[in-house]
Amino acid sequence: MRLAIFASGNGSNAQAIINHFKGNLTVNVALVVTNNPQAGVIQRAEQANIPVIQITRQNFTQGDAYVPTLQAYGIDFVVLAGFLWKVPPALIAAYPNRIINIHPALLPKYGGKGMYGHHVHAAVIANGESTSGITIHYVDEQYDHGATIFQATCEVLATDTPDTLAARIHQLEHQFFPSIIEQVVTSLG
Repeated sequence: MRLAIFASGNGSNAQAIINHFKGNLTVNVALVVTNNPQAGVIQRAEQANIPVIQITRQNFTQGDAYVPTLQAYGIDFVVLAGFLWKVPPALIAAYPNRIINIHPALLPKYGGKGMYGHHVHAAVIANGESTSGITIHYVDEQYDHGATIFQATCEVLATDTPDTLAARIHQLEHQFFPSIIEQVVTSLG
């Protein structure tokens, strides 16, 4: 199984996934896709000798969604790891039940357009939540809406700031996302 990781930022989750599948004979990271020419994930991919493509919003949302490019790389499965654009219907149709995302909150709470990173953690704290966590889910036509695959929780402390909560959420992401990807991908055969 050949994975494509879509990422918009630093790429710490992408790095955890790359590390997890390094040397794996049945699943490998074959491509990194980014919409941000300054994304840290580019350097991480290059260091791991993984090809990188940079995409434009126009071609992604109103063109072919880069489906022919993904097919040319033999991509079987798509992983969103901090990718901030909504996935267009053309990509969802090309990879039905083969696109998953990680969200830094316990969906269905704190999901939807504009709810990413710092915004999520600030909202969780502002609303006085006692727990937060991660949700790994299938991607459908709506933001943060597809069927949940896995959730893990952590406590929200009275002293938390969005940054301190984010640090604990990142630990959960790195701990669970690669192994859950492996479980989902290997179940496909």
